[in-house]
Amino acid sequence: MKRIVFSAFLILVVTACAQSQNAENETVNNTEPSEQTDNGYLRKTGIDTLQTAYFASGCFWCVEGVYEAVEGVAEAESGYAGGNKVDPTYAEVCSGLTGHAETIKVYYDSTVVSFAELVDVFFNSHDPSTLNQQGPDKGTQYRSIAFYENEREKAIIEEKILTLRTEKVYGTITTEVEELDTFYVAEDYHQNFVERNQKHPYVNSVSKPRINRFKEKMPEVIDQD
Repeated sequence: MKRIVFSAFLILVVTACAQSQNAENETVNNTEPSEQTDNGYLRKTGIDTLQTAYFASGCFWCVEGVYEAVEGVAEAESGYAGGNKVDPTYAEVCSGLTGHAETIKVYYDSTVVSFAELVDVFFNSHDPSTLNQQGPDKGTQYRSIAFYENEREKAIIEEKILTLRTEKVYGTITTEVEELDTFYVAEDYHQNFVERNQKHPYVNSVSKPRINRFKEKMPEVIDQD
């Protein structure tokens, strides 16, 4: 009996994005990347030269790693969007009661990678046919959302979804297309989580395999530096 209980506990730890030792940290609400998430590209190019894009497609630890592998992406920040509570904490978002989804803010150089290409990355790095679920993570906070900040971006997203439906790439597409309202930056310990937690069970069993599958699927967009 003890062995069964321990096995169930181990599976929970390995497969749940919500497992973290620092769940009580406060959320920081700002619009620019913190020094902790700055990978050097921002210091080199200057934030004023970059564009932003926002995507939600499951655990943000994984999605952040996906976008930071793309050439032309200066930085990706983990945070929360699409909900109805001001300054939500990680624990509150994980409860599913705030309406937020774990979301990534992407800072990118539009002279290197276009918004349309980032949308392609979005659909090639997760399964948009699973409602409120991505891999082992279940709940509305893991739903698929492509956010837009203007009508041009909305049109690009909708055209991509129409193409996928026409070509019947997926049986169904549950992705929401939503105008960005407010993005709340997640607690510091979530930023660059995969890079800074190489031995974490979830990182090794879920995040790294997902990132590697994406790299194999779209090798042409991967930053080789």
